[in-house]
Amino acid sequence: MLQDLVKQCTPLPPNAKLLVLGGGFSGQHVAALAKRLGSNVICSRRKKDKPGANVVFDSATKQTPAPTALKEITHLISCIPPEANGEDPVISLLSKQLHDMPLQWVGYLSTTGVYGDHKGNWVTEADLPRPQQLRSKRRLSCEQAWQASGLPVQILRLPGIYGPGRSALEAINKGKSKMIDKPGQVFSRIHVDDIAGAIFHLIKLASTGIKPKIINVADNQPSTNVEVLEYAASLLGSSLPPIQPFEIASKEMSPMALSFWEENRRVSNQMLCKKLGYPLLHPNYQVGLRDCLNQRNQSSSYSSFVDFE
Repeated sequence: MLQDLVKQCTPLPPNAKLLVLGGGFSGQHVAALAKRLGSNVICSRRKKDKPGANVVFDSATKQTPAPTALKEITHLISCIPPEANGEDPVISLLSKQLHDMPLQWVGYLSTTGVYGDHKGNWVTEADLPRPQQLRSKRRLSCEQAWQASGLPVQILRLPGIYGPGRSALEAINKGKSKMIDKPGQVFSRIHVDDIAGAIFHLIKLASTGIKPKIINVADNQPSTNVEVLEYAASLLGSSLPPIQPFEIASKEMSPMALSFWEENRRVSNQMLCKKLGYPLLHPNYQVGLRDCLNQRNQSSSYSSFVDFE
C-alpha cells in the first residue's frame, strides 16, 4: 500500500519538481506516491478531464503542455508507449522543451520484452536485447532514442504489471481466468507499488552519483500462470476451470495473447535489489495478491491496467 511505501521512500528535495508523462496505472501510482511524500508533481493525461490530469499530452492529436507549465521540471518519468512506427512520442514532440528543463534525472519505463525468448533462463541487464515481438522492437527503438538524447536518463525494464483492481483476483471474479499448462513456462511480474518505490529509490541514488543505465524492476519469483491463479482462487475461496494443455488453449487465443506465450524468461532483479539495495514491498505474487485483496476490501475505486511484458 502507498502508506507502506511512504515509510521507506525519501521525498524529492524541496526545490525539485516531478513531471509524470502518461497518467495510466503506473503513472498515477508514481504521482500519488510523490504527493503523499509532499513532493511537487504534475501529471499528464490525454484529456484534461481525466482523473489526476494537470496537463495534456496526446501524441495522436499533437497536444502538448504549454512551455510555461513545464518550467522548473527537475525530474521526469515517461510512461508513454511508442508510436506505431517505433518513434518515442515524447522525444518527437517535446525534445526542445526537454533540453530546456533543468533535468537532474529522467526515467523511461520500458519492457523486459526487449530481451526476447531465453527458454526460461534468467536474464540480467548484461544480456543484449534481442526482441522478437514487434511491440518489443518498438520499445527498444524508444530506449535507444532516450539514450541518444543527451538527457540524464535511466531505462527501467518492467515485466507484467499488476496491482489493486488489476490482478488475477479480477480475472477470477470476471470468469476470465484460464488455467493453461505449458511445461517450463513462467512469467515475471512486478506490483505497481514497487514500480513507484523503485523510481524514488533510483532518484535518490542518482543524486549521489550511483546511476546504472538500465535496471530490471521485477519481483523475486517468476511463476507459472497456474500457480498464480490457484493462489488467487485460494484467497477468494473460488473454484477454477480445469487445466488446459497449451496446445489446446492456444487454438482459441488471439494473436496478442499467443505472443505472450511464445517467449519464456526469468527476469533477474539482482541489480535493483542486491547491488542498489531496493527493498521490495511485494517480493512475490503471494504477498502482492494479499495486498490487492486487502485494498479491494477497503476500496472499490481502481485504475486502468497496463502490461509491459
